[in-house]
Amino acid sequence: MLDPEGSVEHKPSSSFPKVFLIPLAMILAITALLLLAFSATQQKETDFYTFKVVNIRGKLVSLEKYRGSVSLVVNVASECGFTDSHYKALQQLQKDLGPYHFNVLAFPCNQFGQQEPDTNKEIESFARKTYGASFPMFSKIAVSGAGAIPAFKYLIDSTGEEPTWNFWKYLVDPNGKVVKAWDSTVSVEEIRPHITELVRKIILKKKDEL
Repeated sequence: MLDPEGSVEHKPSSSFPKVFLIPLAMILAITALLLLAFSATQQKETDFYTFKVVNIRGKLVSLEKYRGSVSLVVNVASECGFTDSHYKALQQLQKDLGPYHFNVLAFPCNQFGQQEPDTNKEIESFARKTYGASFPMFSKIAVSGAGAIPAFKYLIDSTGEEPTWNFWKYLVDPNGKVVKAWDSTVSVEEIRPHITELVRKIILKKKDEL
């Protein structure tokens, strides 16, 4: 087409922006992939102490506070044949080794024989008054099956051992990794050497760091 002066009109070329669009899209895609990769490496690896649970008073708490110490995680019940022997031994462990390097973490559960039927308040009162329990206690939960809380699912997945009765015991190291699990028939006294060995390592490490 001729303009009034008789010269040919030139339309702006649309190919110029496209030349830059493709490399720009590639740069953006690569940047996004790099950010995702960086985010993945920065994500904290899951361990027992990364979970949050509800304590016996109904408050959501992080298990992160126990990182750096050894934990014995136990599903407790107030009306079980193992109640008396276990509660006495667990409190003795807490007294001897806790609370700086070791803690019993007690999770009431009513799944087995309906032997923990009371409220959280009644459960805590029973444990504190009857056995002088000074270890941390948490809200009544399910510890096996589809309804198990994530923290217990982690314990089960880590050991391949799922509770089938009250007073199963899971030993967790200072880094939140599960060392071993024992069923109700294994006494606290039998597993004490495993616990004291881990606590000893913590103490020696702290001495070396001084």
